[in-house]
Parts: sequence; C-alpha cells; structure tokens
Amino acid sequence: MNVNGTATARSPISSVAAVNAFLRSVYNWMGLGLGITALLAALFAYTDLRALPLSPGGQTFGLVAMIAEVGLVFYLSLRIQKLAAGTAAGLFLLYSALNGFTLSFILMAYDQTAVAQAFITAAGMFGAMSLYGLYTRKDLAGWGNLLFMGLIGLLIAMVVNIFLGSSLLGFGISVVGVIIFLGLTAYDTQLLKEMGQSVPYDDPAAVRRGAIIGALRLYLDFINLFLMLLRLIGDRR
Repeated sequence: MNVNGTATARSPISSVAAVNAFLRSVYNWMGLGLGITALLAALFAYTDLRALPLSPGGQTFGLVAMIAEVGLVFYLSLRIQKLAAGTAAGLFLLYSALNGFTLSFILMAYDQTAVAQAFITAAGMFGAMSLYGLYTRKDLAGWGNLLFMGLIGLLIAMVVNIFLGSSLLGFGISVVGVIIFLGLTAYDTQLLKEMGQSVPYDDPAAVRRGAIIGALRLYLDFINLFLMLLRLIGDRR
C-alpha cells in the first residue's frame, strides 16, 4: 500500500522474496510434521514402547487413529480457510503424531536397514522431484487429472489385492505408486509456488493456513512415496 492507501504492485524482487518465504514456511511445517512422525514411529517400533501398539488396546487405538487421520485430512482440506491459523497448525501436528503411531505397526514388519534405505531413497527422490517442480518451465497443470485418475486406480488395485494376495500385483502396485507420488511431488510443488504468488501477504493468518495445507500435501506425498519404496526394497520379518 502507498501513503494514500491504494494498492501498489510488488516489485519482482519483493515478489520472489515473498514466494521464497512462503515456500520456506511450507517446508518448515512439513519438516516438523515428518520429524514428529518419525520420532513417534521409531519410539513405538524400536524401543520398549513397542509393547503398547502390540497390546489389544494399542491395536484398537491404531485402528481408531487411522480413521481419525483420514477424517483430519479431509477436514483440513475442506475447512482450512475457515480455521484459525493456530487450530490448523494444531490439527496438522495432531495428524503427524497419530500417523507416527500407526506407522509403527508397518515399521515393525520390516528390518531397520530396509526402513533406513527406503527413507533415504525417498528423501533423495522427493528432493529431486520437488526441485523439478520448482524450477521447470513446463506447466505441470495437465498432470493433475492424470495423477488423480492414477491414484484412484491405485487405491482400487490395493483393495482388490487385499482379497487376492498376489505378490506380482503387489509389486506392480508399488512400482506404479512410486511413479504416481513422484509425479504428485512435482505437481504439488509447482502448485505451491503458484499459490505463493497469490497468497494475501497482508493477512499473516491466511499465509500460515496456506503454508500448512501445502505442508500437508507434500507430507502425504513423501509418506506415501516412502511406504511404496519400503514395499519394493524391504524384506518383511
């Protein structure tokens, strides 16, 4: 705003700086969420606390937590603009904590070396595709519908394989899943870059809400990429 109260366009330098600040906030929130998830998953999978998720009560809580996670994702996605920034942040961190508990059940089924390899591989691939989404001059908007349809097909195949128990289909699901979530990483990153160019910077609460929903999208991309890679390279105990 100028001294007369009328809007003035941001200079290219200030616009770039604002977008970069927004993206830093997104990745900071994502990193915080992943840190909470990783810490709790490791505590419940690899320490004496593993007795808790393996207990009947822990298994029941794990099922309730999984249902709650799905509800939280939909609630945040649909209501983010109407939530107070602090509430949105709290719900995101709650989701990260619940996911840490439920992931511990999966981690206990795999050797720790395989888990570490899958995590490092996922981090490298995620970083590469996120950088691609940030710096490519190609418009990735056309990927959205294709990736969404692929995701729906992937979910259907996973449900079908619950009944079939086919190792070959399971392998195919994991390969396709890796491809889909790599594509979503690049697509979502470019989408967040565009969001950073239009977010109302005179409204700090709106900026934080945007950063949190962006962090949730990238968090989900990374977690699902990690799980697909773990299915591919990890040997079940």
